[in-house]
Amino acid sequence: MTVTARPSADSALADLASTTPGSDSRLAPRAWLHTDAPSLSLDGEWDFRWAPVADVPLPGADDEWGSLPVPSHWVLHGHGAPSYTNLQYPFPIDPPNPPEENPTGDHRRTFSLPGSFDAAARVVLRFDGVESHFRVWLNGTLVGWSTGSRLVTEFDVTALLRPGSNELLVRVHQWSGASYLEDQDQWWLPGIFRDVTLLARPSAPIDDVFVRAGWEPVLGSAATAGTAASGRPSTGTGTISVPTIDATFPVRFSVPSLGIDVTWASASDVAPITVEGVEPWSAELPQLYDATLSTGTAAGGRAGGETVSLRLGFRSVRIDGDRFLVNGERVVFHGVNRHETHPVRGRVFDEEHARADMALMKRNNVNAIRTSHYPPHPRVLDLADELGFWVILECDLETHGFIFTGWVGNPSDDPAWRDAYLDRIARTVERDKNHPSIVMWSLGNESGTGRNLAAMSQWVHDRDDERPVHYEGDYTGEYTDVYSRMYPTLQETESIGGGTPTPLLECGPAEAARQRSKPFIHCEYVHAMGNGPGQIAEYEALVDTYPRLHGGFVWEWRDHGLLTHTADGTPYHGYGGDFGEVVHDGNFVMDGLVLPDDTPTPGLAEFAAVVAPIRLSSSDTTLLVENRYHSASTAGLRFCWTLSRNGVVEASGRFAPGIIAARASATVPVPDEVLRAGAERDTLAPGEELWFDVTAELAGPTAWADTGHVVARTQRLVASRPADAPRASRQTWDGDRLGDATFTARGDLSSFKGHEVAGPRLELWRAPTDNDSLASQGGYETADPVLTHGVGDPDAPASAVRWRERGLDRLTHRLVSVSRTPSGLEQRVRVAAANSGWGVDVTHRWTLTDAGLQLQTDAVPFGAWDVTWPRIGVRFDLPVSLLEEDVTWFGTGPAESYADSSHAARVGRFTAPARSLTVDYSMPQETGHRPGLRSLSVGDLTVSTVGTHRAGFTLTPWTAQQVGRAGHPYELPMPDHTYLYLDAAQHGLGSRACGLDVLPEHQLWPQAFSWSVVLA
Repeated sequence: MTVTARPSADSALADLASTTPGSDSRLAPRAWLHTDAPSLSLDGEWDFRWAPVADVPLPGADDEWGSLPVPSHWVLHGHGAPSYTNLQYPFPIDPPNPPEENPTGDHRRTFSLPGSFDAAARVVLRFDGVESHFRVWLNGTLVGWSTGSRLVTEFDVTALLRPGSNELLVRVHQWSGASYLEDQDQWWLPGIFRDVTLLARPSAPIDDVFVRAGWEPVLGSAATAGTAASGRPSTGTGTISVPTIDATFPVRFSVPSLGIDVTWASASDVAPITVEGVEPWSAELPQLYDATLSTGTAAGGRAGGETVSLRLGFRSVRIDGDRFLVNGERVVFHGVNRHETHPVRGRVFDEEHARADMALMKRNNVNAIRTSHYPPHPRVLDLADELGFWVILECDLETHGFIFTGWVGNPSDDPAWRDAYLDRIARTVERDKNHPSIVMWSLGNESGTGRNLAAMSQWVHDRDDERPVHYEGDYTGEYTDVYSRMYPTLQETESIGGGTPTPLLECGPAEAARQRSKPFIHCEYVHAMGNGPGQIAEYEALVDTYPRLHGGFVWEWRDHGLLTHTADGTPYHGYGGDFGEVVHDGNFVMDGLVLPDDTPTPGLAEFAAVVAPIRLSSSDTTLLVENRYHSASTAGLRFCWTLSRNGVVEASGRFAPGIIAARASATVPVPDEVLRAGAERDTLAPGEELWFDVTAELAGPTAWADTGHVVARTQRLVASRPADAPRASRQTWDGDRLGDATFTARGDLSSFKGHEVAGPRLELWRAPTDNDSLASQGGYETADPVLTHGVGDPDAPASAVRWRERGLDRLTHRLVSVSRTPSGLEQRVRVAAANSGWGVDVTHRWTLTDAGLQLQTDAVPFGAWDVTWPRIGVRFDLPVSLLEEDVTWFGTGPAESYADSSHAARVGRFTAPARSLTVDYSMPQETGHRPGLRSLSVGDLTVSTVGTHRAGFTLTPWTAQQVGRAGHPYELPMPDHTYLYLDAAQHGLGSRACGLDVLPEHQLWPQAFSWSVVLA
């Protein structure tokens, strides 16, 4: 290995505290192009040295080195530690100065240029992502420095290369002045985390290009965007314009499938190209046309040319009044906020994983991505073009920590930072400007407001006058084209949409009127932290009602947990505070619809059900099919139905509603079998239920799902007959034994069918969810959201705080009486907490019947209750061995559901391993509740509900108290029982971790309950 002498550090430390974005040696930003020009990846194992501070000598020839893969984050390879904050800066707020404790990593490698570089006129060194400040030396000479962690930096290194071995040295500092602009809600993960590449630039290069492909419907055609009733995509007029070609002319432009092949001799010859019969691009029909631009001999010029490849998507983006339109039609975003995160790699990109992740989005009806809060790896945008997503591309900018200074010193309004802001937006737009999936540019996130943001917006409008500019923090609408908000209440959202006007955040009357005249989006809404979110359906209903509302983006797609281990080697996904941070924001980084290990949560299924692009609804005689796609017909779908008796399919078939165009609907008659079943309801046996299910499924495979994937479904109860009340058995007591059960002297069940069993025990407690435990917005338990315009009580503590204050997690049970009847017993219990004057009087009535052992529980609250209940139900402690059994149940499923998150649930017969009935949330919490149970079997134990009020069930290895005490899954004790909860009701979920409290209609307030089950 050739080792170069120690380079000079020059003014590196001064640059760390600069508001300047980088050295003048950086090349101007340009498009990230697919080219046939030679390149050399420098990814791989590099030499590495780490120091805890910035002021260390640069390495010399005799220094010792370790190794580190590039790309990577050094904190995930044993050097220092990751740190998570949401708002807080993990260093003093002293802009632009970084702390002296500034971890620094020196990266070194040698390379030799391949023969393919021999004809290069220039060689460019490209860094796709380095956090947060880096300086580069080549063969001992300083190349330059840069900031902007999630942005591309290029240097011309032609003059510094030499024959044979070359040495590249990159010094990366974790903290810099630029860190004040990168306070995104994520892990701080320093290092060279994206690709490093050498690019051979030919003598006749194409250095930059901006190609626009607009689309308009054919005049006189009834179809606009989307598909006609035939199911064929609408064709129209495509217009290709090229605002930028930074190339050596002549340039040849070719789109073979459209018959386009033109050569422009000079820049003045470049002119728009109009072509007929073009199919438009949309997120649902992502039609792409392969195009190339060539120089050199391919274009009739000299040798040494280049060919770059583009994939054109023809589409028009415009705002018409308060409508955001693509191809002339209103867009509704059913989106997610997407961070780049992986439990092992951090933000290091893996294309196979990204493709699988985005395919999972498509399978769950996600049609849009906001790239929170920075541009993703450039290949993500290629995938978005190909798979089909509406994308709001966000700049690498957030200064949220200045909220703690009252925004004093915020760079967004400081002229010293203007160049850094403009540099960041230029590098964002220029890199990705050719992607049809990008329909809006976002200036950044949670950076207050100020003149630098306004300057960014002006720059974008000058550079790309088609795509609108988004920035949520422009509350008064001074420099953005759409009105965007995070977590507004339902009442305020309705006001924005067109309901009764209410004051808008930080707006005067005129400013509010201006904002209401624009398209509105929720750039963040419903917070998918832990078990939740609730209220997706309520927001969606407003979007259906008010065309000004254009949907939104769930916060967020994926939990950011980092894989780590306990002292004894137990793996778990760590969050804030697990790595010794001085300040952190705990598990607030665990707020995704997907768990760190790629497991979809029930919240994702709920989202998919609510926003399904096909809406199905049936009556006794007809089925209504509404196509809510923006542009796709139903040609790619098939419609299937089943008729089930108590969860067992008796008849099935397909509907033929014809091809339904986008935004159209059709009505078809229900099958004769269903009609007959409804007419014969009087012939049902006691306890029978007939269910009619309809699904819209993929008729063929796609790039993201197989044939038969369910896009949407509906279910209707056709007929039912109540079960007969079990009749009391003539069998009587045999000592302490009654049938298959034995009881204690105090009336508790002690065994059943030879199994040790304890219970029933009244429970009001559930392990608090994240939404139970946090209080980002006002409470709805102590203030009516309607009367407060959705604000609620801003001083109300979190529900879990109120529950603990009332002692709901530590109830005591006092036996009042127990008495036997010939075939049963009655046990009366008073349940209350220490130092409490309120509680619940409970009566358990056991009766041996011909169906099994029936338990009726009557619960009547007493005292001045002033707090909701998490749940009301009874708990049975069963043998731990049942955790290894499969569970079969007839009731709601397949996943957990709650009062305000139930659209994904359906009634059916389901089977699953007992251990899979709860979700392994990164912070243990309430999970596994399935309401509306009919019957459940685990091992040789069967539980059935009786009467009109059907209890729900939870089968879990831990009590609610055990779960509530654990901060991580590894802190849960070794299971010693299987716990069966039979709940009469549970409190809703809400989204109060960062959003709305549980709505009044989904709250569980103290009241009398009565429910019955039969053990058999």
